[in-house]
Amino acid sequence: MFGLFRKKKTLPTFAPLVTDMHCHLLPLVDDGSKSLEESLEVMQAMRECGFEEIRLTPHFNYPRFPNKADDIQERYKHFCAEVEANKGDRQIPRMTSVTGEYQIGDGFAEYLESGQLLTYRFADPKRCSEKGLLLIEFSLHQKRMGLEDTVFKLQMDGYDVILAHPERYPYFDSHSEVLERFKEQGVYFQTNILSFDGFYGEASQKKAFDYVENGWVEFLGTDMHNVMYAEALRHASSNRKIIQLVEKNEFENKNLVSR
Repeated sequence: MFGLFRKKKTLPTFAPLVTDMHCHLLPLVDDGSKSLEESLEVMQAMRECGFEEIRLTPHFNYPRFPNKADDIQERYKHFCAEVEANKGDRQIPRMTSVTGEYQIGDGFAEYLESGQLLTYRFADPKRCSEKGLLLIEFSLHQKRMGLEDTVFKLQMDGYDVILAHPERYPYFDSHSEVLERFKEQGVYFQTNILSFDGFYGEASQKKAFDYVENGWVEFLGTDMHNVMYAEALRHASSNRKIIQLVEKNEFENKNLVSR
């Protein structure tokens, strides 16, 4: 009888999201994790914060990170085996796929022409375009000419587009007409969780909250790179505004599946 009045157990902050769909934990392929051990330590922190699944998204950014899909997929298979053999008693999220974060810049046309872009899908096949959901990013420093044309071409070529961390681009403000046009075209936005906690500065923090308020954000991601980010995620998990944000909004993370 008295059990009816017990306080409901509080779930970890990011449990409602289920899945982190943006992280750089495949070692030594970009500016993310530098070792298996670092990845395991970071993944343990992510599980403690509530994530049950993660999808690895190494950079495809020529010439800085000239990754190739076939090589990344092979590295991912090897990494999964290493994690299983070395995780010990750590509680870590399930790794369910490797996709990619593609920068729109020099070399992107070659990736597109190859037809081997690594994408996500929605669990409901009726919601997906033919080639799946492609995670893209822009330069963090200056706006490149032709961004809108490139995004439109991707959509015409059969991709759904997710724009990574729009709050981090200094050339977009809280009421950007370019971003508004992207939303009208059906582009999805993924905001970095750490932006809401001020990790990237006050300007990004304000825009992150504004974009959610605008109804522009469908996905949240950690953009996890290393142990410093893991500690920042732990800090963010106790931020009351972030807790309320996750509780009050229905994000799409949990509706993604592997291709």
